Amino acid sequence: MKEFSTFQGPVTLAHGAGGRLSHRLVADFAQIFNNPLLAPLADAALLNLAAGRFAFTTDSHVISPIFFPGGDIGRLSIFGTVNDLAVMGARPLYLSCGLIIEEGFSRDDLQRVVRSMAQAADEAGVKVVTGDTKVVECGKGDGIFINTAGIGLITAGEDLCGEAPEPGDQVLITGTLGDHAVAIINAREGLRFEADIASDCAPLSNLLMPLLKICRGVKWMRDPTRGGPAAILNEFVMNRPFGIELEESTLPIKPAVRSICELLGFDPLHLANEGKAVMVVRGKDCDKALALLRGNELGRDAAVVGRIVAKPSGRVVMKTLIGGLRVIDLPAGDLLPRIC
Repeated sequence: MKEFSTFQGPVTLAHGAGGRLSHRLVADFAQIFNNPLLAPLADAALLNLAAGRFAFTTDSHVISPIFFPGGDIGRLSIFGTVNDLAVMGARPLYLSCGLIIEEGFSRDDLQRVVRSMAQAADEAGVKVVTGDTKVVECGKGDGIFINTAGIGLITAGEDLCGEAPEPGDQVLITGTLGDHAVAIINAREGLRFEADIASDCAPLSNLLMPLLKICRGVKWMRDPTRGGPAAILNEFVMNRPFGIELEESTLPIKPAVRSICELLGFDPLHLANEGKAVMVVRGKDCDKALALLRGNELGRDAAVVGRIVAKPSGRVVMKTLIGGLRVIDLPAGDLLPRIC
């Protein structure tokens, strides 16, 4: 029987943070389940069924606080699953909803969460078609946890182009970094910054599906949630014959987010977003993709932030404002637990 090969000791919060320990733990899970559909460890599994090609994903949401500027746990749960499908080039169709509710949780808050889920599903053009509810004893559930799973259809001509990434391809992000994480820490800790800081929680399908239909040069996409762009880009280049070089001067960061990161010592590249995508686009199609993204309200702050390079292979580096190169590694710990 296969056992954990890299996971030693008890589970820590860092194992759920999207960084190095998360990657090792999930790799152990994949080794034990041992099947080719899970092996890519992508945001969704790609399934070839008689009715067509589909993407299938699941996500659990344990955020604190459950209501925050720009959204709530219900809205987050719908869009989080929709976005995992969209970045795989799938049009989201149907979702499930599993609720784990703590005894004593406010009925008004529960109704508010479920109504928010319904509204978010309408915005994203999906339907919640099945679900489950469990109630646990007071003190055993921290309010409410939500699991959502979803299935989406992959249609030829509206999917990722299928070409292998190569040096010269460009790295784009569809908007400003760190908005969700900073909104959560501001709300959680009561920092009372005067700036208007809100989560970017939004359905990426409304942005990405039109892009994929018109621009056929998009090779790869992910949404930078736990661990931020640093985590997903490192996972992308790991053991690959190429690397990524980012340009610090081009990173789109709101002034208020930048100020809070400087004050608290956070790197925006390690912070979660919930309404952005990072993508690799064929070099000659970069300008077209950027124009299409900026023509959509969700992508108005889109920017080219880097490129695929031959060396250093398997690494992410960033050209700093003063011209040096800085290694951007996987996050090692947990900056912000219970972030999504």
